[in-house]
Amino acid sequence: MAHTVTAGLAKIREDLAGLYQDLHRHPELSRQEHRSAALLAGRLRAAGVDEVTEGVGGTGVVGVLRGGDGPVVMLRADFDALPVEEKTGLPYASEQRGVDADGTDVPVMHACGHDMHAACLVGAATLLAGAREQWRGTVLLVFQPAEELGCGARDMVDDGLFARFPTPSIVLGQHVGPLPAGFVGHGSGPVMAAADSLNITLYGRGGHGSRPESTVDPVLMAANVVTRLQGVVSREVPPAESAVVTVGRLQAGTKDNIIPDTAGLGVNIRSATESTRALVRAAVERIVRAEAAASGAPREPDLAWSGAVPALVSDPAATATTLAAFTDHFGAERIMPMPPVNASEDVGVFGESLGVPTVFWFWGGLDAQTVVTALQEGRLDELPGNHSPHFAPLIEPTLSTGVEALTVAALTWLDTP
Repeated sequence: MAHTVTAGLAKIREDLAGLYQDLHRHPELSRQEHRSAALLAGRLRAAGVDEVTEGVGGTGVVGVLRGGDGPVVMLRADFDALPVEEKTGLPYASEQRGVDADGTDVPVMHACGHDMHAACLVGAATLLAGAREQWRGTVLLVFQPAEELGCGARDMVDDGLFARFPTPSIVLGQHVGPLPAGFVGHGSGPVMAAADSLNITLYGRGGHGSRPESTVDPVLMAANVVTRLQGVVSREVPPAESAVVTVGRLQAGTKDNIIPDTAGLGVNIRSATESTRALVRAAVERIVRAEAAASGAPREPDLAWSGAVPALVSDPAATATTLAAFTDHFGAERIMPMPPVNASEDVGVFGESLGVPTVFWFWGGLDAQTVVTALQEGRLDELPGNHSPHFAPLIEPTLSTGVEALTVAALTWLDTP
């Protein structure tokens, strides 16, 4: 059945490539995806999707494709972009700029492949809509905004996604990455890490740089915090567990001879299990407060947690079933196992909120021979990956593989007539 349905891809491949290039050329920042949302909604309506709703969870788009009585299967794609200046040199490269949440003018690029995700979901929706006689059930098509902020899935759930639309029994999603194009990568169980962000404000007492004894120096306080945090993973997390603590922002002062009143830090944490996540969060808070106390800070530091994303778990049993269908469709030679990834994805919020399984996989977007050569020469880290200004998947076979994977996965969980 899957081969029969995906045979229709030949008729829409060129049109989908045009959609992908349009999305890539016109990226939009998280929670600002208005043009993209309208374009995607229009494509769903043109494909014959029964119900299309815009503005879900902000700028999200939801389509309901009905094929008679049967299970409800959810297909999800994200479609927000990043504040990155594109350096691919492609004829359809982005030249867009935007204003971020802090009011700063920034370049904008689809540096994580979300444009490819969205185009593939439109393709799968089109194939499934044109072959309703081949399946029974309902397909819930979810175009999610603001994945890069880690809040888009939660925003859609909080906006009544599963109260306003059919409730799925399984959530299916995918992500393009620096794998060989045409290949599908898979894992089982925890496949992507949990993520937490922490903004810290340390309070000191400012003064002249020549009289440090009259001040409480928040710069030194911040430096000690940064250094001390490096011991959390190496000395508190068990070696068998996985965690990362990164201080990506340290801001203080305006002039070299002025000791400021405050210093700010931005900390990002990745963890694989809830127990490690709780351990690391508690350790970070303990260290920040202790360093402030040790420095004689005039007041307690401010700690503001944000961007909380749970670890993404690809349900083992459901993954095995889906993987068997992929192997049958693509051939075993195009299926490759992958280790857990320390990056994060909020798609798990959908299944977790309902208590239903999520199946998530990766597929490749880089020239296969380039990847093989880099592997042989030990240069894999030099390949452009997600969030790189040089990252842009090959249109083909990446687009066709992504459309087929979503379509095959959906048909695996829908009923047959």
